[in-house]
Amino acid sequence: MTRQIPLALCFVALTLGACGPTYERNPVPIDRAYDAVVPGIPEARFVGTRELGSSEHVGRLRRVLRDQMTASGLIDEPINILAISGGGADGAFAVGLLAGWTERGDRPEFTYVSGISTGSLIAPFAFLGSEYDDEIKTYYTTLRTRDLIKSRGFLGAIMSDAFSSTKGLRKIIDENFTQEMVDEIAAEHRRGRRLFMGTTNLDLMSIVYWNIGLIAASGHPGSLQLIKDIMLASCSIPGVFPPTYIDVEIDGEIYDEMHVDGGATVQVFAYPGVLDLDGLYRGVGLSTEDAQLYVIRNSRRKSRPEVVEPKLFSIVGRSVSSVIRMQGIGNLYQLYLVARRDGFGFNVAIIGEDFDAESSEEFDPEYMIALYEYGKRRMLDGRAWLPLPPNYVEDETEPAD
Repeated sequence: MTRQIPLALCFVALTLGACGPTYERNPVPIDRAYDAVVPGIPEARFVGTRELGSSEHVGRLRRVLRDQMTASGLIDEPINILAISGGGADGAFAVGLLAGWTERGDRPEFTYVSGISTGSLIAPFAFLGSEYDDEIKTYYTTLRTRDLIKSRGFLGAIMSDAFSSTKGLRKIIDENFTQEMVDEIAAEHRRGRRLFMGTTNLDLMSIVYWNIGLIAASGHPGSLQLIKDIMLASCSIPGVFPPTYIDVEIDGEIYDEMHVDGGATVQVFAYPGVLDLDGLYRGVGLSTEDAQLYVIRNSRRKSRPEVVEPKLFSIVGRSVSSVIRMQGIGNLYQLYLVARRDGFGFNVAIIGEDFDAESSEEFDPEYMIALYEYGKRRMLDGRAWLPLPPNYVEDETEPAD
């Protein structure tokens, strides 16, 4: 969820991991890891490429999306997919884009919304529509680092599972994600729309795609808490925040899974490339001819050169940031190629070189307000969307004014 400075701490957390855990686990037996399901909601998620590579799970995912398109009210509507990436405080960019889109008057009702890391905090609000624009703006323009990151101190950190607690982040989620929102998401799911979030199952080192609408509509008494746990896990950088443990069951026995930031495996996702959406939609009488994939990458288009201090945290932090940046670009290329294959129009929004504000801390309200206004202005000026991923061709240019 956050950027360079906390990421540097991940290295230290790894090297000091032998100090001992503070959570007594009952982990899923490794040889049964792919058999685990959420109690009472067995189809709540898809686990990584192994599940999605099997004919059984591809068939289940096809049914999920086929039912979506044949549900009442959507069969004749355009297909619009929105994918929101990680990026920590840079999520203010996505929030500004959405507000500008609303003000411009042509923001579509998204058929499918996905979010990962900071994107998982934005996705439910984007999914439910423009009436939540002001609420999510408050989320991304008023909070400071101290509101979200509660340091345990160095000694507390090395004796536990993270440098910070999730109390601040948990409090924000609890205050802003309500049962009323769950009920609204459930209603939209029944209409056929879909909302997904991503976490990383650290035991498997695998992305997990959570069907949030299905969870909301399940009627399970623990659905609200489960969705909050998923949102928390999706934002919890390993080493900076502790993992979130999610209960699962196998043959009636309860175990726990360790989930962390979805950005540990994927920076942004729309739908798995193993699924041929064009063939699927044609099978139910639909065409992807006018379908659109919108990807919001909460990151700068080009890296900014800086002199790296010859110190451990500086070197590790800069290196991790580089890995995340290149992973994000790779994800965009993958989404572009899958969209082309399936006949979707591709649109990506990314922070341009013309945004030069600097942040004084990980969550700096002045910086986030500037980025929010920048995203909003780009949308209103008609310069938000690029038709290609960054540097896909050498002569790629910014959209015309």
